[in-house]
Amino acid sequence: MSQESNRKSGPDSAGYGATVSGDTSREMEDGATALNINNEHGRLHRGLSARQVQMIAIAGTIGTGLFLGTGKSLAEGGPASILICYAIVGFIVYVTLLLLGEMATQYPVAGSFNAYTTRFFSPSYGFALSWNYWFNDAVSVASDLTAAQLVLQFWTVQHSWIVSLVFWVFLVSINAVHVRAYGELEYWLSSLKVITIIIFIILGILVNVGVNQQHEYIGARYWYIPGAPFVGGFGGFAQVFVTASFAYGGTESLGITAGETKNPSRNMPRVVKFVFWRILLFYLLSILLIGLNAPWDYPNLSNKTTTTSPFTLVFQQAGSTVAASFMNTVILTSVLSAGNHALFAGTRVLYGLSVTSPRQAPAIFSWTSTNGVPIPSLMLTSSVSALCFGSSFIGSGALWGWLQNIVGVSNQIAWLSIGLASWRFRKAWLVQGRSLDELKFRSRWTWPWGPLFVVITVGAIIIIQGWSSVIPKFTPVYFVSYYIELPIMLIMYLAWMLIQRPGRPSRINEPVNGITSGPSTGSRNPRSPSQTPLFEGNGRRSSSKGRRRERGGRWWYNDIVDVNTVDLYRDEHDEEEEDRVDDVERERRLKGSNFVQRTLWRLFYLIV
Repeated sequence: MSQESNRKSGPDSAGYGATVSGDTSREMEDGATALNINNEHGRLHRGLSARQVQMIAIAGTIGTGLFLGTGKSLAEGGPASILICYAIVGFIVYVTLLLLGEMATQYPVAGSFNAYTTRFFSPSYGFALSWNYWFNDAVSVASDLTAAQLVLQFWTVQHSWIVSLVFWVFLVSINAVHVRAYGELEYWLSSLKVITIIIFIILGILVNVGVNQQHEYIGARYWYIPGAPFVGGFGGFAQVFVTASFAYGGTESLGITAGETKNPSRNMPRVVKFVFWRILLFYLLSILLIGLNAPWDYPNLSNKTTTTSPFTLVFQQAGSTVAASFMNTVILTSVLSAGNHALFAGTRVLYGLSVTSPRQAPAIFSWTSTNGVPIPSLMLTSSVSALCFGSSFIGSGALWGWLQNIVGVSNQIAWLSIGLASWRFRKAWLVQGRSLDELKFRSRWTWPWGPLFVVITVGAIIIIQGWSSVIPKFTPVYFVSYYIELPIMLIMYLAWMLIQRPGRPSRINEPVNGITSGPSTGSRNPRSPSQTPLFEGNGRRSSSKGRRRERGGRWWYNDIVDVNTVDLYRDEHDEEEEDRVDDVERERRLKGSNFVQRTLWRLFYLIV
């Protein structure tokens, strides 16, 4: 890796510039000091291959939300509501990932959209968002382990919490070994889920046209039973949004893998572009078939004690208890995959918080093993999973419903924040006069409306989806599960602004993995500008247009990042020699003289 590339991988005072392996020292152009971070216990490793990242994308979109959450959605909203809501949220997610793909390809750092929100929008908001998203991932692990108990009820397993405990130990062990172990497990579990979804779609069509136990054509019969197709009116319709958001949650974690992805300039755009087809195939087709083949009022589809997977019901209708058991086994592996994915993402978010400057989490969470695994971050994230064992007191169905709402809202906050970061990033890019051709990946058709579309639509969904918890009867528990994260975000936002307010001692010089970044004393390099501290020691805001308002000297101000001065060069990824070799080899295979080999290679890259 060149020194120029090394410089751009350093920490950013407004983002998460996590270090990764590949060289033993990195220079930062601060005009005075070349900083050495040759520390084997403070870096992540780029160990995820293109095929693993592709499958991580699938793992983020196929999990308990699709296999199990659709039962709750169907029972609460009916077949029409579930299809419409999942289609709307699916389109929003696709646009959101295109926006994230632009930033993650340009700046492949640990922390992903949390880092971009801190860097381009507001450090205080980024702080609140990061901790919120870490909690989201930690709760997701608890949610998935609770879902495992629900799945096991199909076989009437006693003391199902023991299985959850075994799963917990297994997931922590896999994530503690090496990032490749996580990637390989996710690859094979995701492959199984993809095959199962394809089988389900084929079987669902056959069941609908008459290949079922009754040997009857079903068609759209269940859309016309009492209460359907919109169960619960507007309240039921709005309620499906949060379960749909829970189901789609995890797709934004693609950006978190950017810091550990080989050749991110090529692989990240490829991953993002395929998401549309995955949403169309895996979600919308599956949900259409669920609405056609499963009645919304099926007994035990969703209640306080249990939730039944519509996928299992369709396999049962095919007339085979063996096939139903196989489907339930696949759902159990999907629970394992979803928990694996959430544990990985939460661990990396907490690591990113600990290496940013100023540090937003205790330094202990930046420690990594010699294999590049942040062990302290892993242990804290996994410890929250103890929530799943509360199911024995509350009821697995009720607890899973609450956790699902919390995670769903957190996903929505993440998508909204990606829209905010993209809006400021794009504005800064244009204001500072950088050419659009310099973007390594650009979603042309989302310019300029994409970011505002995401912010407005997601904001509206967050507000209206809790309708059923207020009207016709106020239900405190569900109201809290829908909206508790909003005041917590506000409190954390205000708290971080007070901690970092002008007039307090500057925290920019706090060391991060042995690095002390401070004000530049050298000349500005047009290709790799020196980093300007967020708050200088005299209390003046160096990267805003005087937005601080005086009230009592220093208590009233905001820290919205100035698009005119935000550093657009630091952390930009320069292709390494290994990246260029991979690209040349890929082009050679795709443009070979042998037609059969060329076709087979195209098929290979399309699949893996």
